[in-house]
Amino acid sequence: MSMTDTRLQVMWNRLLAVVEEQGQALIRAAFSPIVRECGDISAGIFDLQGRMLAQAVTGTPGHINTMAEAVKTLRGRFQIQEMKPGDIYMTNDPWIASGHLNDFLLMMPVFYKERVVGFTSCTSHLVDLGGLGMGPEGADIFDEGLLIPPCKLMDAGTLNAFLMEIVKANSREPVANEGDIYALIACCEAGAKRLADMMAEFGIDHLDALADYIIDTSYKGTIEEIANLPKGTWHNVLTVDGYENEIDLHAALTIAEDHILLDFDGTSGLSNKGINVPLNYATAYSVFALRCIIGPDIPNNAGSLAPFRVVGPRNCILNAQSPAPVAMRHTLGQMTPDLVYGCLSQALPDVIPAEGASCMYDLPLRHAPEAVSKGHEQFALELVFSGGTGAHPTLDGLSATAFPSGVWGSQVETTEAVAPVLITRRELKPDSGGAGRTRGGLGQHIEIRSSVDEDFMLFLSVERVKNPAIGRFGGGQGAAGRIRLGEDGTDLPGKGEVRVKAGETLIFETPGGSGFGDPKERDREAVMRDLEEGLISTQVAKNIYGVKL
Repeated sequence: MSMTDTRLQVMWNRLLAVVEEQGQALIRAAFSPIVRECGDISAGIFDLQGRMLAQAVTGTPGHINTMAEAVKTLRGRFQIQEMKPGDIYMTNDPWIASGHLNDFLLMMPVFYKERVVGFTSCTSHLVDLGGLGMGPEGADIFDEGLLIPPCKLMDAGTLNAFLMEIVKANSREPVANEGDIYALIACCEAGAKRLADMMAEFGIDHLDALADYIIDTSYKGTIEEIANLPKGTWHNVLTVDGYENEIDLHAALTIAEDHILLDFDGTSGLSNKGINVPLNYATAYSVFALRCIIGPDIPNNAGSLAPFRVVGPRNCILNAQSPAPVAMRHTLGQMTPDLVYGCLSQALPDVIPAEGASCMYDLPLRHAPEAVSKGHEQFALELVFSGGTGAHPTLDGLSATAFPSGVWGSQVETTEAVAPVLITRRELKPDSGGAGRTRGGLGQHIEIRSSVDEDFMLFLSVERVKNPAIGRFGGGQGAAGRIRLGEDGTDLPGKGEVRVKAGETLIFETPGGSGFGDPKERDREAVMRDLEEGLISTQVAKNIYGVKL
């Protein structure tokens, strides 16, 4: 490595540090628990062309990989020569930003020596934007809340106060939304300042050489990884619960010498409910799944993303066109890694994990419609609880861990502090991880009720209630998700609006991950450890794993 390359590598490492600081600025300043406690964000630095150079590790693929394309779009909408120091652009258009209205994306030009040298960008989830709110009941995008086309949020450092008032006026949580937007601004500004400081420290006037080095190095490394893979096309169909009917997700994965193509041809058409997925979001999670296997040590940027292409027929459910309702696009979007891995496992059987819970159990709660007239405070809250991941060929799955979204689970104390709800029980669910040579991760059992004498509303859109995770190569399936009111209550469907009455207990169980390989091949000590830790029952140890106690 020459001195020039050494210097470029040091600057690349600095950029990676800058975006982490940028992401932490957003999390620390945020108001909403889903951002502050769960890390539902993205943050990144881009060159003058809008190519992503670095992204914060903290964040979700749905935000990060959509941001990588969104900045290119915004960069093309606004003229560089008209940009001023302190300008910040914003949109929540689902087909530009992150797939639904609740995600706000900001982009800020970075000025150094009176010239634009690049951009910082970030995304986070705002808890409520009016309309029917975070739920699958909308008939179109107009039901789902306030859509803001690409516009200026900050003009030369001056806030667009009228736009802020519009956002607040269209929300059941105006203070949280205002605070979260200020946190997004702080995130952009922190990244811009640190980037300019870095350029001054290293004595460079532009990012061109560094950008080319980062993107070329990452692209070549990813192509080398692809070149070592088996070549061909593999197919998979994943059946998921859907809303009105079960849905078939189809994938054809083609591995060529220098690129990978994923095609959703054959996938079911649009739903009448808000579970449709814009292609940008389906692409974000599909490519993330591939990147976890192909060149996982190569940083995520425009270069390492370039060899991957995702296509699908217009208005299949994974390529929804406006004005389709898309509020709960994560429900199916986060199932795409299991869809992709069903293809890739045929080419790389010893590498790909078994199916997991995948779709996070995102539980939007809200005050009952009559609460405000009775003098109760209105609230909108989004809880996140995860199921188990699928077993890896050589490792057990992770329990109560979000994959592919990567968000952290909602905290009990924080939840109870910001909304009138009480979480009375939260624990791992024994026997929910699929049996196998390696075991699937466990789901959770959670109980929640109102802490006041008032009903609250729940907007369900979860998966794996009818179609649990399927094991790989002889592994057992994970437990299905389950939702009910009271221990003896009738099971609720995975999607729809539910009123939880005062005094009632909402019980929900997140799905388990599936197992990998024949359970009879599992190490006896591992079975006994699972039994001792309460992860499996005596019956499972004896009847499925064949261990004599």
